[in-house]
Amino acid sequence: MKTALSIMPGLRAPAFFLALMCVLTPGLASAQSQPMRPPVSSQPVPGELELAKMIWSTMAMVDHANRSGNYSVLRDTSATGFQIQNDPSRLAEIFAQIRASRVDVGNALIVAPTYTAAPTLLQADVFRVQGYFALRPTPIFFDLYFQWEQGRWKLFGISIEPGSMVQPAAPRPTVQPTPQQPPRRRN
Repeated sequence: MKTALSIMPGLRAPAFFLALMCVLTPGLASAQSQPMRPPVSSQPVPGELELAKMIWSTMAMVDHANRSGNYSVLRDTSATGFQIQNDPSRLAEIFAQIRASRVDVGNALIVAPTYTAAPTLLQADVFRVQGYFALRPTPIFFDLYFQWEQGRWKLFGISIEPGSMVQPAAPRPTVQPTPQQPPRRRN
């Protein structure tokens, strides 16, 4: 005797249609079991180590350019806007004062940068970072701009100046500290 398979509306129909849907769309079942992930950003914000690496790399390029007199690599690895504004001879003029002062920019590679302000996003693809390298007797102050181009951050603007130890090592806080209670007198 044959048994007839009967589908009672409302009882087995939802399970049947769900199973049919899973068979027809195999990726749906696996996609539902995996957590949703945000899309990968096209311009990742550099972390602390990546930012220090970008600064050290820039300082190394300036040091090599100053030592060799050839600013082509510094220019050619920078953002397009930087390349348009600066040919190698102009960069040689810009860094002439540092060369004349005989400040060894390469020493910046042996200490961590100290930031005088948090990195600031100026527009969607450009950020600025300011700080110094606490070298003795001559600290090196930097003001760098990086632009997201061709899938990575590239140098967009640069200012490097030797300083003196009398300059403030860190900016004054913008938030005023809360007043403290006067000390109690001991009797």
